[in-house]
Order: sequence, then structure tokens, then C-alpha cells
Amino acid sequence: MRADLGNLTSRLVAAGSAALLGLAGAVIAADPASATGHHPPTPGSAGLGDRLYPLLGNGGYDVQNYDLSIFYPKKDPAQQVRGDVTITAVATQSLSRFDLDFGGDGVGKVTVNGRPAAFSRSGDELVITPRWPLENHRRFTVTVSGFTATPIAPNANSPAGFVKTPDGTVMAGQPDQSHQLFPSNDHPRDKATYTISMTAPVGWTATANGQPIRTTQHNGYITSTYREFNPMASELIQLAVGDFVTYNRAPVNGIPIRDVVPRRLAGKLLPEAADERNEVAWMESKVGRYPFERYGSLVIDGNLGFALETQTLSLYDTGFFGLPTVIINPILTHELAHQWFGDSVAPWAWSDVWQNEGHATWYEVLYAYETGTLPQYAGVSTLEEYYKRAYASGDKWRAQYGPVAHPLRSDSIWDVFNPNVYDGGALVLFALRQKIGVNDFERLERTWVAKYRGRSASSQDFIALASRVSGQDLRSFLNDWLYGTKTPPMPGHPDWTTTPVAAASVAPALHR
Repeated sequence: MRADLGNLTSRLVAAGSAALLGLAGAVIAADPASATGHHPPTPGSAGLGDRLYPLLGNGGYDVQNYDLSIFYPKKDPAQQVRGDVTITAVATQSLSRFDLDFGGDGVGKVTVNGRPAAFSRSGDELVITPRWPLENHRRFTVTVSGFTATPIAPNANSPAGFVKTPDGTVMAGQPDQSHQLFPSNDHPRDKATYTISMTAPVGWTATANGQPIRTTQHNGYITSTYREFNPMASELIQLAVGDFVTYNRAPVNGIPIRDVVPRRLAGKLLPEAADERNEVAWMESKVGRYPFERYGSLVIDGNLGFALETQTLSLYDTGFFGLPTVIINPILTHELAHQWFGDSVAPWAWSDVWQNEGHATWYEVLYAYETGTLPQYAGVSTLEEYYKRAYASGDKWRAQYGPVAHPLRSDSIWDVFNPNVYDGGALVLFALRQKIGVNDFERLERTWVAKYRGRSASSQDFIALASRVSGQDLRSFLNDWLYGTKTPPMPGHPDWTTTPVAAASVAPALHR
């Protein structure tokens, strides 16, 4: 995600102008003792204990697949939608009951393995008690029928969740809003495959993550079905339904490219996204094969103030697409880079979000540099100048937001998606490249996205892999950079200094 693009633009102008159904998901909160079969069934935990979002996700099972259907009764972006979902999962303990994350208005009925199940609501937890306990390691299905999503907020352009636009609705679920639309295990640690069906009145277009499977029409409604064959975190789901048009560009190395924009603005917006084909080829040259079925951009009429890497279809707004191409193209690259860093390789915990944003910022800046637009984009001519400037802010960011891999709080979404996980995270990568050399750094990047493709990984996983690839013990070095309260010395640049915190003005968050 690249955020607060209005403020980002002002800053820049001021500066210078694999996995199929059985393979999806990671084992969640497994109880080794329960594998013996000697323990009685117990409730799955309400939440995975994420330091920043303790109640996101749920323990006791590993989701394999979602079969999600959403119904849009009329051509009204403000409407409240309803739907059904069938979740296929594997128990990781013997379960007497389990939770789903769901903050919507209501639930019709719940079945487990086809049998009616009791359920109750507790905040954003849907607590389900099956007729019979679920055995450890056994596959099961839970169907939630007739659920009603959270209503769209009256202020319409809410920057998260189910977002209304003049032309229809889209999703912006990161980090904790997708369960306002549908019941899920809403944490990136539990990725799964998806089948998504959207039923809307004839005349509206529906697009979702992944590959289009079929379109059927009945009684004035069209049902469009998409399949995301690759594991996906719930926060990355996209359902764009409204008066949109889909434009297919020529494939890049066999990867289909499709863009989705409001029909009435297609002539203006589609040319602005044309560089994404070059960006796909460029990213593949840096880190290897694109990890999904297709790619493209979704542009809505509005001013969200951020761009978002919903899997296979990145989300932008017209406020961003009205900027010069020297600003647009690096940001397009940022969201594209997320398809590898953040989408394919998801964070194990939200404290690891620097892995998403630091890497995406790294390739954003590198693309501007290698295409000769860094002076116009950031007001500097070299990577060293860019990161020297970021280095100067290092102690200030750490004091205000916490270490790069340990944001202090999550009271506001901007506490988590803060400058120290964006430019600070990219600064860690610059320091690492200085430490191990360009060749080992580039090999590490390729190895990281290949080794953890379709999975979730932690900062400690990154440190261990960096040490193995480089042949150096980088634990102390990277732990200082990721968790230290002070910015460590920059390898190769002993003259770089940080601005004293007491003398620094505290800047607002520029990113999400």
C-alpha cells in the first residue's frame, strides 16, 4: 500500500516537482498434544494473539478454501449487500467450538459438515458450536448462509472496508476490514484459495481477484465467478461491482493484463496505466516470475488518499491518477512489487509489515532511479542521496512510531502503516545491500520470494535466509536495524548522521 498520496505529492513536488486447494494456507495455532488423541475437545482461540491486532484470525483450524457468493440487489453503490460463504478447513486441534471473524449486521444460519450448528455473536467474533466435536487433523466445512455485511458508512468515501464510489463499490480490506463484508479467518497468517461469485443487475460489471471462470444471466441479474487459485490473505480480497469497464492489454511474458475503470472515465484513465506492462517486465527481471494468474489496475472515482495491493488487481483513485506520470509510474511499481512482497509472501504478523512496505518502497524508488525520473520524483539524483535523507530521519521515526519491525501501537491505522515501515524499511534493505553486496542482495530477494511463495513469513525468517544466502551471520546486524531504538551506522557511509530527536519536528504519517 502507498498512502496519503496527496501529502506524498506535495512533498515530492516541493522536493523537485502455487498452490491448489489442498496446499493453501499455513497451519494455525496447532496443538501438538492434541495429535495424540488423549485430550478432550476444547474451544479454538478467539484471535491469533497478533501483537498489534490480538483478535484478528482464530485458532484451532487452517482454512484451505473460501467459496464466497455476494448478492447486489440493485444498482445502488450505497446498498447493503448479503451473501453466503462455505469455508473448507482442517482442524489443528480437537475442537468443541471455533470462531470466525465477522463484523456484519446479521447471520441467517450456520452449518458444519452439512449439519445445523449453534452460533452466537461476541463483538466481531462469530462463535460456532458444531453438533459434534471436530477431530484434530480432519477436514471440515462450515457454511454461513444469509449473512448481511456491515452497511456502508454515510460518509461514503471511508478509506477502508466496503467503499462506495459514484460508479459502484470496491473493497479496501487492509488490515482488518474484510470481515466486515464476509465471515473469515481474517489474518494474513491463514491464506487460502478463493472462488468468488458476484450477482448484480444486468448493466453492472463485476470483477474479483484471480481468473474469470464463468458468467451466467438469469431474471435480470448477471453472476460473475472468479477463481483465485493461489493462496490469498483475506485482507487482499477485491470485489469491484458497478458501472465499470474491463480493458485487456497485451500479455507480458504470458501474464494477462486487465484494467478496470469507471465506464464514463475510461478514455481518460486507461492511458495513464499503460506503463504497467513495462513495470511487470522490469519486476520480473529483478525478482523472477510474476506469482499469480494475471495482473492489472482498478481505478475508482474518488480520493482515498492511498493505493492498495489487492491481489492481482491493485486499487487506485482518480486523485492519484491525475498526477504526472513521473509520480504515477513509481507508485504503480510499488503496488506491483507488493504482488511478490506482501501478497505472495505474506507477513506472519502485522509487526512484519515492513517486509511488505519496505520492499515495495525499495522497488518504487529503484524504478524511478533506473528510468531516469528520480530527480523529478524525489528531488534527488542517486539512491545514496535518497537513503541519506531517509537515514537522517531514522531516529525521529523510531522515537515516534517505534522500531522498523516493532510499531509501537495500532490505535490508528497510521500507527502501523507509518514512515518507518516504508522509507525506514527500504533503508534497512539499503543497509543490507551495503553489508552483503549487490550480488548477494539480489540473490536474496529472488530466493525470498521463491522459498516463501504462497506462504506467510516472519522477520526472523528473513534474517535467517539473509544469513544463509550471504554466508554471514546477520542476526545482530539485522536485529539492530529492525528492532533497535536508534538507527545503526550505515555500512560504507560512516559520515551519515541522524537528526537529533529533540530538535526534529514531528512529521505526520505519509504512508499507509
